Amino acid sequence: MAFNVLVINPGAGSTRTALYEDEVPIFEENIRHSPDELLKFGTIIDQYQYRRDKIMMLLESKGTDLKSLHAVVGRGGPFKPLTSGTYRVNEKLIDDIKRGNYQSEHPSLLGAMIAKEIANALNIEAYFVDPVSVDEFWELSRFSGLKDIKRKALSHALNVRMVAKKAAKELDKPYDECNFIVVHLGTGITVAAHHKGKQVDSSNANEDGPFSPQRTGALPTIPLAKLCFSGDYKYEDIKRKLNREGGLLSYLGTDDIQEIEKRIAQGDKEAEGVYNALIYQIAKEVGAYAVVLKGKIDAIIITGGITNSEDFVGQLKGWISFLCPQFFVYPGEGEMEALALGVLRVLRKEEQAKDYE
Repeated sequence: MAFNVLVINPGAGSTRTALYEDEVPIFEENIRHSPDELLKFGTIIDQYQYRRDKIMMLLESKGTDLKSLHAVVGRGGPFKPLTSGTYRVNEKLIDDIKRGNYQSEHPSLLGAMIAKEIANALNIEAYFVDPVSVDEFWELSRFSGLKDIKRKALSHALNVRMVAKKAAKELDKPYDECNFIVVHLGTGITVAAHHKGKQVDSSNANEDGPFSPQRTGALPTIPLAKLCFSGDYKYEDIKRKLNREGGLLSYLGTDDIQEIEKRIAQGDKEAEGVYNALIYQIAKEVGAYAVVLKGKIDAIIITGGITNSEDFVGQLKGWISFLCPQFFVYPGEGEMEALALGVLRVLRKEEQAKDYE
């Protein structure tokens, strides 16, 4: 029998929603949320009803028969460290999210919550797959430089793992025998080292690495400390500046790569400088992860929404091509497909769902 799966993927600037019949997307829409809309909400969790309503409006406009669904899947967020796999969304997870028992605040937290509400009304299961908090770090990767703070394994694990497996297939080599550097270029940026099928180290888009469309990445520590204790900001203000008002948005007032490229074409030197700095910082991070793999790299993989810009990808390759001649570019994101396939494996009894504990 065919299985119908509703897929919900909240990101920093959008909520991607799709209906799959087996492996085939019946429709897929990217519900865009402008920075001005989202800045009305104090926290990510405050966006729950807003995003949920947008999804329900979309489903109604598509004439979706909700009773035909066999499962709902939401993107997994920065929960506690978990092994990879497909998980049922249970009340313990929802309670943990509501209590703030998670590692970092990210819109993906809303995926499980919205999926659970829709699934409960239909008396079907809700799931999440390969959450942001998949943790396969080497112990060396956890050191930050300050004993009080440990680096966290938080990344775009869902898409990163998906494209790594695709690249291994193209190389006709088992994934667990490959070494990859994977660069996810979205509203947040992940640069990850995959060693023999495990993500042994990665940047954390909310806390370190290069800046991105909305996030600051790593910052000089003393100036940041002075900003925090200036008396001008509360904790929530600082967190918002770091994760929702930083990066391209901070410098140029927009996080839209296409708009920035248009400005550059019109002679905007400030936009050109920030654009080049973003590419430069990403390239430096790729170089760092080449060291993690001791230079033994089967391929460098570039993916995510920014990858749709051929100019951006071409300039990035210009900085890092000496590290490895083999590149795979997967424009956009494979997260929707990965979410649907994870649930289909469970529905077809090819894999057992895990329980969040």
